[in-house]
Amino acid sequence: MSKAVAPRWHGDNYQSRFFWIHAASLLDPERPEVVEVTFEADGPKAFDDVIVRYNPGRPRASGPGRVTVDYHQIKWHADRSGRFGFSDMVDPKFIGATSISILERLKAARENAEDGAAFHLITTDRVMDGDQLSELISPVDGSLRLQVLRKGKTDNSRMGAVRKCWREHLKLSSDEGLYDLLDGLHITEGHHSLETLRNEVSLRFRLVGLVGAESETAFIYDEAARQLLIKDVNRFDRAGFEEWCRTEKWLLPNRPMARRSIAISTFEPGPTPAHMREASPEHTLSLVPNFEGRALRSGVYWADLKAPITDFLRRMLGEQQEMRLFLDAHASVAFLAGSILKFKLGADVEIVQRGVNNPGVIWGAYDGSEGPSAVIAHEVVGEGRDIAIAVGISRDPIQQVREYAKKELSNLGIIMHVALEGGVGQAAILGGQHAATIAAMVAAEVTSIRKPGGTVHIFVSGPNAFSFLLGQQAEAMGKCIPYEFDFSCHVDGSYQPTFHI
Repeated sequence: MSKAVAPRWHGDNYQSRFFWIHAASLLDPERPEVVEVTFEADGPKAFDDVIVRYNPGRPRASGPGRVTVDYHQIKWHADRSGRFGFSDMVDPKFIGATSISILERLKAARENAEDGAAFHLITTDRVMDGDQLSELISPVDGSLRLQVLRKGKTDNSRMGAVRKCWREHLKLSSDEGLYDLLDGLHITEGHHSLETLRNEVSLRFRLVGLVGAESETAFIYDEAARQLLIKDVNRFDRAGFEEWCRTEKWLLPNRPMARRSIAISTFEPGPTPAHMREASPEHTLSLVPNFEGRALRSGVYWADLKAPITDFLRRMLGEQQEMRLFLDAHASVAFLAGSILKFKLGADVEIVQRGVNNPGVIWGAYDGSEGPSAVIAHEVVGEGRDIAIAVGISRDPIQQVREYAKKELSNLGIIMHVALEGGVGQAAILGGQHAATIAAMVAAEVTSIRKPGGTVHIFVSGPNAFSFLLGQQAEAMGKCIPYEFDFSCHVDGSYQPTFHI
């Protein structure tokens, strides 16, 4: 393959994978508002790579009203070195054009777009450190924070320079006209790698009852997208996409059940990905008022939160066993949630796992993901009955656990150190089934060595989805206490016990 051809093919594959992720929503019973998904459309120039239409409109994450259609411009690069700032928004070269900038394309698109339209720039490049644009992009949904852009009274102010640059480039007579134009523009920087999108397509497809194909050398859905264009088929509604999948034999024999989205938060929730349905207020438990940042407010104790979490999850389980769980919460809450939503009670739970530059992917215990096995070592530290488990996935907490145990756990007999063969890191766990496999290994090891009457102390540095899946094994491990690390030194800069489970 020519070096010149490969980047173009990869760019096409990137766009098609983004399309397939959204197309999967057409088969998701939890997303009935998604009525049409198109790629390479005859839509507004520069925002026609992928178009998603809704009826009724989806809620806006920032501000009032609803979004009736999302227009996406996808800008992929072969490496992660690209950087951009507010001045690039008026430079045609930024989008590979010769005369028209992305903001001019936005202006033209807004003139013909329907009410409720939103426009998205999706790019693998990142905003330059210190550039004003970094202050304008909302961490919630990538929308431009117009209240920040309004700061500064003159064109010589920090944000005034941005307003002047954009206003004069667009030949607008006032700042108010600029604000109206920018309302509805979203920028997603540092978007996922090509391989991450492949895994996400596979996961999303399997979750709606389609073949995943992530283990194949050649990804069949890349070629499928090219065939769609050759056949001049680029727009699907719900019935049409299901019929296409049936014709292509992509449907799995056993389709998954419809899931209810539920949410628990102990800190402010992150953004909900556009291809997922957010939890409704009646299916949401917010414990945020009990915290200052990640620390409990004065006079609030972890034990106070156990009953509300338990009651909420038991009520949700009683109403419907198939759930999609959003956890913007501490690891201890994830562990407790797992201990309540046990397999044997019929709970069928997918967890929305967020991470660095990752608004959320869905993990399930049977999602087909595989990865490095766990390496489990024992350290005998006394004659006591208790066991401390130090799980090192995102980082290795073993030294802090040793220090804490020496000071605080007088009845400790063994420290169990759990690591992965592939080492620590944000991507060490590759999915829900991989996490469930590790959790089961840990529980089996605890069961084989625990003494009657002992307590298992849980210290996890890893994804909340892993803590949840480990919590589902809590009954087999006996009495458990998960811990939170006091990163902000709100108490003593060490570990704090949370729930007695």
